[in-house]
Amino acid sequence: MAAAKGSMKMVNKEGESGHPCLVPLCSVKLCDVTFLSFKYMSLLSLTSHWVDRESTFTPRSALLHANEFRGSHTGTSIAEAIEEMLVKWKIPKSNVHVVLRDNASNMKKAMDEMDVASLGCFAHTLQLVVHEGLLSQRSVSDALANCRKIVGHFKHSPLATTCLEDIQKDLQMPTKRLHQDVATRWNSTYYMVESLLEQKRSISAYGADHDLPVTLTSYQWALLEKIIIVLAPFEELTRQISSSTSSAAEVIPSVTVLKRLLARESEGDTGIKTMKTTLLEAVQKRFKNIENEPLYAVATLLDPRFKDRYFTGADSNKHAKDALTQEVEMEAALLSRTTPEGAETVPENPHKAPRLEAQPDSSSSRKSSLKGLFEEILQEHDEERGASSTSTQVQNQIQTYLTEQTVPRSDSPFQYWGVNQIHFLHPGCHCCKVSLCSLYQC
Repeated sequence: MAAAKGSMKMVNKEGESGHPCLVPLCSVKLCDVTFLSFKYMSLLSLTSHWVDRESTFTPRSALLHANEFRGSHTGTSIAEAIEEMLVKWKIPKSNVHVVLRDNASNMKKAMDEMDVASLGCFAHTLQLVVHEGLLSQRSVSDALANCRKIVGHFKHSPLATTCLEDIQKDLQMPTKRLHQDVATRWNSTYYMVESLLEQKRSISAYGADHDLPVTLTSYQWALLEKIIIVLAPFEELTRQISSSTSSAAEVIPSVTVLKRLLARESEGDTGIKTMKTTLLEAVQKRFKNIENEPLYAVATLLDPRFKDRYFTGADSNKHAKDALTQEVEMEAALLSRTTPEGAETVPENPHKAPRLEAQPDSSSSRKSSLKGLFEEILQEHDEERGASSTSTQVQNQIQTYLTEQTVPRSDSPFQYWGVNQIHFLHPGCHCCKVSLCSLYQC
């Protein structure tokens, strides 16, 4: 809770009535609602995310509320609890751009009853896709069942674990324990298989002198090598979308790249073709309408790393641009009504901010299995791009932005808009929407 308290100090301020209020109130646009269930207690938390426009579009977040949730977890009771939180922090529902929630039906119903926009958890949906794929092929499910038995043998026997560690030292291998596959832990199957493949020599040596509940055949070891290759993109995307800097803008590009990767056939698919086909079908089914969701579509367009390059259909691309045009025009109209005549609405920012490069993950030596596909799609789109006829001033400004080259994926979209907001129409509201769309975290 120390980190949470520190975050609250940044935004907590006593209001006139003695209740806490959020500063700046007008900037709060995303709420993250989370359920934490323990053995004897359930907690409902509310986290606010916004952009600090006074410091070059710096993303901020703060845990505002975390209370024990008693009683039945119905959509109505959850909606009432969340509304009480918003009232306590003096946040009008009109100031909440979107609520990020889990995929449970009661949470979706709660958002519907509150009449606020919401998005489900992308990472959780990815795990449901993986689950379908792993169960689709008997040879794969049998191999994984044997893996669980082997890992369970060492997890339940301190003596067996000690013997395995001694063997690892004798073979001059890193002393590591095997990862257990837990249904509620994301990517745990991937990490289990990865750890077994890494310790294949030591496990084989252990099995030569000790009893194991099962042993893996040569075919199953080879099958595990192929499974890990197929699951690697899902693990990579889950890590990326779960990071503190991720945004809703990454969802559509990730799905597009994932579908292209799974659709490609190779000689190494022997033995896992059914699994790979099922994964592709599951992705297509669960993300069927993702490009037609305005929240995701506008967020993707306004991320300078992606823009309109990753939409797979002409209709969805057009609908996304229409939604963006409508948003900009609405914000511009609102700005013109609320800004005094002659007031300055464009913050001066003559100094270009330094490029923010993504730091390598020191905890993992894995190579990206998706980087090449992201760049491949960008290159194809640049070759196909032609002139587009537009009429209104807003459409011209949007087209100017979209025809510019995308920035590297390692760059920060926040820094981009902090620097470039003065170059586009109505940046006071336009870029505000840009940053807010980049703040949908999962």
